[in-house]
Amino acid sequence: MVYRPFVLTVKRFRPTFVNMVTASPDAPTTHAPARLHGTPVVPGVGWGPALVVSTEVSPEAVAAYDDSALDVETALAAFDEAVQAVAAGFEKRAAATTGDANQVLTASAGLARDRGLRSTVRRALRNGDPLLTALDGAVDHFAGVLSDMGGLMAERVTDLHDIRRRVLARIVGAAEPGVPVPDEPSVLLAGDLAPADTAGLDPALVLGLATERGGPTSHTAIIARQLGIPCVVGVAGALAVEAGASVLVDGGAGTLEVEPDADEASTRVEEAAARRQALEAWDGPGSTADDQPVKLLANVADARSAQAAATGPVEGVGLFRTELCFLNRTEEPTVEEQTDIYAGVLDAFAAADGEKSRYVVVRTLDAGSDKPIAFATQDGEENPALGVRGLRLSFADPGLLERQLDAIAAAARRTGTETWVMAPMVATVAEAAAFADAVHERGLKAGVMIEIPAAALLAHRMLEVVDFLSIGTNDLTQYTMAADRMATDLAHLTDPWQPAVLHLVSMTAFAGTEAGKPVGVCGEAAADPLLACVLVGLGITSLSMSDAAVRGVGVQVGDATLAQCQRAAEAALAAADPASAREAAARALAE
Repeated sequence: MVYRPFVLTVKRFRPTFVNMVTASPDAPTTHAPARLHGTPVVPGVGWGPALVVSTEVSPEAVAAYDDSALDVETALAAFDEAVQAVAAGFEKRAAATTGDANQVLTASAGLARDRGLRSTVRRALRNGDPLLTALDGAVDHFAGVLSDMGGLMAERVTDLHDIRRRVLARIVGAAEPGVPVPDEPSVLLAGDLAPADTAGLDPALVLGLATERGGPTSHTAIIARQLGIPCVVGVAGALAVEAGASVLVDGGAGTLEVEPDADEASTRVEEAAARRQALEAWDGPGSTADDQPVKLLANVADARSAQAAATGPVEGVGLFRTELCFLNRTEEPTVEEQTDIYAGVLDAFAAADGEKSRYVVVRTLDAGSDKPIAFATQDGEENPALGVRGLRLSFADPGLLERQLDAIAAAARRTGTETWVMAPMVATVAEAAAFADAVHERGLKAGVMIEIPAAALLAHRMLEVVDFLSIGTNDLTQYTMAADRMATDLAHLTDPWQPAVLHLVSMTAFAGTEAGKPVGVCGEAAADPLLACVLVGLGITSLSMSDAAVRGVGVQVGDATLAQCQRAAEAALAAADPASAREAAARALAE
């Protein structure tokens, strides 16, 4: 999940305001059914008292604040002071984290300081609005912009409202809202969580997490996966659970159970603890029970996350998201600057004395749509998700790609690390061939992402011109099912277990087997241990994920033979929907 701080300067509008509907422990509650269902995100079992989150600013503090007599400059100064305090808080939390959490919090700091937001507040003040009205109006304004853009940008509406609440609290002199530190280990229930809330969770105190909104690739899902907290999203009725009630989250089954049988719950927690111990002892390499190799790789964003991943049981990097290094840059870095950045990641996987280096797959800029970069992407697209993004940026500006490839090649020479390069958003064989020629000229292996159904359908021809394929299941699912992957109401469609998506994965993997070339998966699907077995059964040769998910996948795959994985894959392909696909795959692995 990534952000660009200055996105609010775009000009598309659709008025909307998405509130985080939460329940206070003191609010009237109704008893929820004994078992609620959602989308499973992070496997594991958490059992404890329900902590139902309220994230609103003190109404008394807001009511007591008088902004009617403030002149424009004084009001704007109060806004600026509050924004700087909120942004500094995000940056402080970011400094204490790594990986996705660090990226999310850093970008939230940029969003808080966004010049477009400040300009809109200033304009409203000059038009006679009091400060709090100007703040609300600016947030409403840009919530509409982000919602209209769709995709991951639409999820930033949650971030924007979180920033509004924090800035509001600073202005009126109240405590910043957020998830309180539990007095005892608890299960957290919320409408949704902003990045700052999720990234700050303590796995020792938050035993499980269930939200009413969000999808499997939302902030909550991604950061919960990094933290290893059992998590289920899209749980209708979670906020109706009474605060303090005994609840059990099963992140593998996708359920929230209210007042479960204590003995049964205790047994399930003990079993989950035993599984965690097995995970901690697993040190790779990845393979099935009958020794079929499966490369387990890490997704990284920068040198810091690469260094952390390199200490774990991974055989390299399956996805280095280079665009995350440049979200805050207004001008393109020089080749020399890019070389230094890429070398920092490659060096983490360079060979030690007498050893072979672990390889790193570098993705060229996947900018555009939900990841706009000031020096690369276009403003004003009607439908950014289907617009000029990824490799398509190089069609109008070939030098952008050429300079990046020069930098990647220079970093590979400097570090001696085996380096593969892949392009995102490839739709045609001609695009793949042109990209491969440019990469091969620099002495590196070339591949393309399979994110567009057209590319999956032509995977056998793609492999005639490239050395490998990598399936991005997040976008492939979104485009296959014609469903915004951030839309909670469509979470059943954006589930990577959708049989149509699995058929495209199967088709791509089969093409790799026929060509004798590797086909990997680097989307969030690779982090699902059960789905990982299905992917292996389909013929996938490598799985790339957050380093926190590697051991769970390694243990699950290692418990199954290749034949079991293949039977699980056949069962999932024959299923009618994601839920039955999961059940059928689990039964096949148990046989």
